[in-house]
Amino acid sequence: MAVAIDPEKEKRFLDEAQDIVRLGQERGIPLRLLGAIAVKLHCPGHRDLYAGMARALTDIDFVTYGKYNPLMQKFITGLGYQANERLIWMYGRSRHIYWSEEKGWQIDIFFDELNMCHKVNFRGRLDLDSPTIALGDILLEKMQIVRINAKDIKDTIIMLLEHEVGQGDNETVDLDHLVRTLAGDWGYYHTVTTNLAKTKEFLGEFAVLAAADRDVVAGRIDHVLAALEAAPKSTRWKLRARIGTRQKWYREVEEVSR
Repeated sequence: MAVAIDPEKEKRFLDEAQDIVRLGQERGIPLRLLGAIAVKLHCPGHRDLYAGMARALTDIDFVTYGKYNPLMQKFITGLGYQANERLIWMYGRSRHIYWSEEKGWQIDIFFDELNMCHKVNFRGRLDLDSPTIALGDILLEKMQIVRINAKDIKDTIIMLLEHEVGQGDNETVDLDHLVRTLAGDWGYYHTVTTNLAKTKEFLGEFAVLAAADRDVVAGRIDHVLAALEAAPKSTRWKLRARIGTRQKWYREVEEVSR
């Protein structure tokens, strides 16, 4: 069933997310946006595709450095959010979760890394872009999900339609960063390349995409896959590749919500 998108709520989401980044900066806390909001902010030229693909925003995800963890609860609750004390007690070193009954959405804050099926490491990378993480990290965030779903595929399609794959982080998916990250970890490589291939296969399922759009995204996926395949691999990568999927290559992720 298609998800109805409320334009007014979408605007509130985007405004709130950017306001929190700005307020954090004023307090010396470098927050950066992850997920679908990060893609939407980076892709103003294709925001119509979110409606056409029935891709609604549901929560707000941030990352900051671990040294700001002690400041976070006072900061976010001061904005009118309630802390999920139980989940913060369980995961607090790596993740905080907050909820606003009034606004009707959740905020997740990750510290230093996104440690899900695979690890997206943000240490030293938050100054590369603002108010979001860098495009290469957004791609890794989406493609590290072993049981990937349609919404993450849609986000990836929109991002790769609007942005070139190349060198550097200036509105570009940094291919060198992808290669450096994946050339030493076969499991991570396997998940990302498998999901990129799935994304290419799914292009035909979204009628809202023009044929030329599909060709652009498919070409950029092929470019990434070719570069990852050609890159020299570590000895550790090669040894793990011999085992393949006979042994679990990813971390099981427990669903966390309020």
